Amino acid sequence: MKKTVLIAATLFSLLFNGTSQTKKSIAVGNPSVTGLHATPEIAAKLMRLELIKLKTYSVYDEFDMQEVYEVDPSFKSNCLSKSCLTKMGEALDVDYVISGSIDLLANKIVIALKVIDVKNKTIYKSAMREFDNQELELQRMTEIVLKEMHDMEVNKVLVERLKFNNEVITTEDVGRINNSGPRVGYSLMTGTFHEFATRGVEQGGLDIFPGVSMIGYQFEGQYVGTESFSALIEGIVNISGMEQGLFMPSISVLNGFRFGRKGWEFAFGPSFGLIRMSKGFFDRKGILGETGMYISEQDYKESKFYSENPDVSAIDPSYNFSTSHMDNRGNTQLNTSFILGVGRTFRSGALNIPVNIFYSARRGGGFAGVSVGFNVMKTKKSINATSTR
Repeated sequence: MKKTVLIAATLFSLLFNGTSQTKKSIAVGNPSVTGLHATPEIAAKLMRLELIKLKTYSVYDEFDMQEVYEVDPSFKSNCLSKSCLTKMGEALDVDYVISGSIDLLANKIVIALKVIDVKNKTIYKSAMREFDNQELELQRMTEIVLKEMHDMEVNKVLVERLKFNNEVITTEDVGRINNSGPRVGYSLMTGTFHEFATRGVEQGGLDIFPGVSMIGYQFEGQYVGTESFSALIEGIVNISGMEQGLFMPSISVLNGFRFGRKGWEFAFGPSFGLIRMSKGFFDRKGILGETGMYISEQDYKESKFYSENPDVSAIDPSYNFSTSHMDNRGNTQLNTSFILGVGRTFRSGALNIPVNIFYSARRGGGFAGVSVGFNVMKTKKSINATSTR
């Protein structure tokens, strides 16, 4: 029995050693790195890690490389040509040497790698790929290039999320800052809205400070986009005045234009809301009561003047009920206004912070205010936290 176990162990050892010996040896030379924070040494480490994961080669580590660097320091920083890499491989006595370049060009990272067959002094394999400018994902980019070089299956989701989009005309992702997200702000009432806000409750007013908070949500859809310009359709659902016990809903549909990488923009379009109105006039002469008092048609019918003069114009020709005014006691009607806004999007990493000033105008008055929002950019985000590996 002991003899059988010994024979089996010997055969397993020979088989394992034989399998290990079939692997070709490979060394990694420091690549050329330009425009990135990563150093050539860091890039070489990432290449070694991904080569080990391929389970195709016996990979020399950085300590093996140190011996040849001490003999010839030029191998450490200037060895990128085929002849130099071949000499390095001969000095290390390896089958293959791999190196190349990793460059930031405009808004893309280009990785080009080549494997040198040391014995034959030829290029054994080579590959090149362009990636989106996401330096934090340099290791995954290296993984993709090495796997494609060796005809291995690559995670398609990973490739899609790191690829460089080379389109420059109309696309959903080029030049895009998507600012869909919550909005908060504050606005001051002007004109007739200011009068309505400060008017007494007994006259149909709100009797509040003429300023209201806003909270809502903005939706965006891009219909034209380049690297420096975006044209958008924006929808804003908003509720105002809750801090003063009011419920003032509105829906706005805007056409927006966004310029440059700094995110300057302006937008304009209609807004729709609900408001209560009644027909009446302001007693500017103080004939029916206090000077400036709002008199609705119902107010006049309930007053002592109505029995004697059902037609109010008999009291004064300028008094009539031909126009409508805001009145919290009146009938609910659709209110329309026109919004014009300008602003800029500030960025902190993947966080977008749009800040806008705006004016919402209708006949006689409107709202002037500022709004601030936030959202996380989804089209250019790092995938560290969502990798499927």
